[in-house]
Amino acid sequence: MTDAPGLPEETALNYESIKLTMDGEHVARLTLARPDIQNAMSMTLVQELRHALRVIAANDTLRAVVLTGEGKSFCAGGDLNWMQSVLKQNRAERIAESRVLAELFYEFDTLPKVLVGRINGAATGGGFGMTCICDVTVASSAARFSLTEAKLGLLPANIGPYVARRLGLARARRYGLTAKFIDAAQAERIGLVDRVVEPDELDSAVEEELALILAIPAGSIASTKKLFNDVIGRPPIECMDDTAAALADAWETENASEGIAAFLGKCSPSWKVKRG
Repeated sequence: MTDAPGLPEETALNYESIKLTMDGEHVARLTLARPDIQNAMSMTLVQELRHALRVIAANDTLRAVVLTGEGKSFCAGGDLNWMQSVLKQNRAERIAESRVLAELFYEFDTLPKVLVGRINGAATGGGFGMTCICDVTVASSAARFSLTEAKLGLLPANIGPYVARRLGLARARRYGLTAKFIDAAQAERIGLVDRVVEPDELDSAVEEELALILAIPAGSIASTKKLFNDVIGRPPIECMDDTAAALADAWETENASEGIAAFLGKCSPSWKVKRG
């Protein structure tokens, strides 16, 4: 595995379970690459994702990351071989390993880029959790979703905060306590995904979302995402000082000066990028 702040276009780091490639200057593609077992998660995959996220976060030109799965599935949750190994661990080892997984989801959630979920197929367990963390989510009509942990005598622990935030408590309980499978249309109705398209339209739909994202400067993407994470769950009155300071910070950037000037001059700012 090679440490690097960025990637040459269309090249990948030497990962075993994932692929990280650049798609132009401003978009990265992060692919779960274990198609023979539906891109199930192992500790190797988890650690590789964490490394890839550090590489992505360090690249100041990137604005968006497309997260998807190779083959017919998005992610089937935990690898059964991994689960069997956990059965042999002591409590301290289980907690330590679970903490690594929790840190992965936190790093996804706080990534200062737009995380675009390209949900190409089944997303269960941890795959359901990854879907919840995406900022923009486009799903194939063939995708299916389930929180399957309870069926195994477990619980959706590390993804729980993100599932509850995305779906609300009532729906999180509904699907977490029944392990019910839902189709893509239902996932769109409950807000788990933003758009559902036919499988052969998935890439074009993702491109439409990327075109919107690339009209936003990287600094505004990072600060807006951080702002929403900072204020979620807090009473508005407790946020006033922080939001006022955040806006003052934004006004002092070159992006603000250029953005206002471009709007008044009816021209495009320099950061607006056209795909293709």
